[in-house]
Formats: sequence, C-alpha cells, structure tokens
Amino acid sequence: MTAAIDLREVTRSYGSPPVQALRGVSLRIDEGEFTAIVGPSGSGKSTLLNIIGSLDRPTTGTAIIDGQDIASLTDNRLAALRSHRLGFVFQQFHLADGRSALQNVADGLLYQGIAAKERLQRAERALLTVGLRHRLNNKPHQLSGGERQRVAIARAIVGEPTVLLADEPTGNLDSKSGAGIVELLYELNAKGATVVVITHDNELAERLPRRIRVVDGLVVEDIGAPSRQAPEGSERAA
Repeated sequence: MTAAIDLREVTRSYGSPPVQALRGVSLRIDEGEFTAIVGPSGSGKSTLLNIIGSLDRPTTGTAIIDGQDIASLTDNRLAALRSHRLGFVFQQFHLADGRSALQNVADGLLYQGIAAKERLQRAERALLTVGLRHRLNNKPHQLSGGERQRVAIARAIVGEPTVLLADEPTGNLDSKSGAGIVELLYELNAKGATVVVITHDNELAERLPRRIRVVDGLVVEDIGAPSRQAPEGSERAA
C-alpha cells in the first residue's frame, strides 16, 4: 500500500521557553484507510491535524503528506497541496451566510483556476454525492445542522482530494444527524477516499476501523492498524 500520511519522529514546539505539543510522533496512514485520531483537549491532536493538513510544519522530524515532505515546500506549494490534494471539514461548518449551498461548494474551487461554469457543475455533483439534490439553492439558514455539515463535506470533496480531514465533524450535531454524517464518511471512504477524523469523542472513534489515541503529544495506542509486509532484506515494516 502507498502511504497517504507518513510522520517520522515529528515534534512541534511553541513559545519561549518552548512547550512541546507533539513529542516524537511516528505514524503512517495508507491510502484508503478510515482512521480516528482521538484524545482529550490539550492532547496534541489539533496540532497533529495542522501537521497532517500542511497548515504547519514540524519543529523536528519528517512529515510526508501525499508523497511530499512538507518541510521542503514553499508556502505557495503548501497552498497548492492543500487546495488540490487535501479536503477539510470543520465542526463550525464555515459556510457563507448569503450564498446558496451550490455557491458555497463551488467556492471550494476558487483557487484551482477552474472556470465558473465548471465550478458550479462540479459543485452540483458533489452535493448530489452527499444527498442534497433538493437543497442546491438553499442558504445556510434554511438548512438543518446535518445538512450544513453535508454542504461542508461537499465543499471538501469537490476538488477530489486524496485525503479528507474531518475535525470534530459531529460535534455540533444531534445524535441522529451525527450518525448520518458518519455513514456519509463511510460511503466516501468506500469510494476510495482516505478519511481521517480528529475527535475527543471516544464513542465516535470506536465506530471507525482504526483508532489512534494521542495523550500529552504522544501516540499511546493504535488499534486496527493494517499489518504491512516488510520488504525483503528489511529489518522492519514500512
């Protein structure tokens, strides 16, 4: 399998004197996996999201995202990686109030140099994928919380990213709407998307095939990781 995310002894420090948010994290997530990164507030999982999402660089160690060492990339190339290869879903939705669902999703392609007509066509396809055929022209205030999160997911996948990063995607939803979002993420994963959910919700994490637990900036548990055959002559698996 090809690694979508490959972190090797990654640390991240902030401030002076420095405080370590990550303390030597090594983990690999292969293409097509569906993984939860779970931990309490202050555990380092948000910093880990920033590294995986190329929003930040490691202080030390190596972070290879979609085959690229992010420490070696210029800011423009990092922005291109995020725009073309990564999709982000956040707890707060971040939808523009005065724009329709179709327009909000199409805006996810603004920085890819795609003509307006094609942006709208692709946005419509993405909204159909998340089950919102009947809500194309509705504005956020006309949608339920679950529907707004589906619009946010459509915006995240409209550029056909390699990796979909979902930060507390059910955090603002009731249990029924949250279950629908998890089901949708499963459907997207079944179609080939690599999905990483960052959450403090142990119940949500337990529903996913792989669970990586982070505490005090360290990976302390990794349940459901795929076994990987070590190359011939190698002392350890990749």
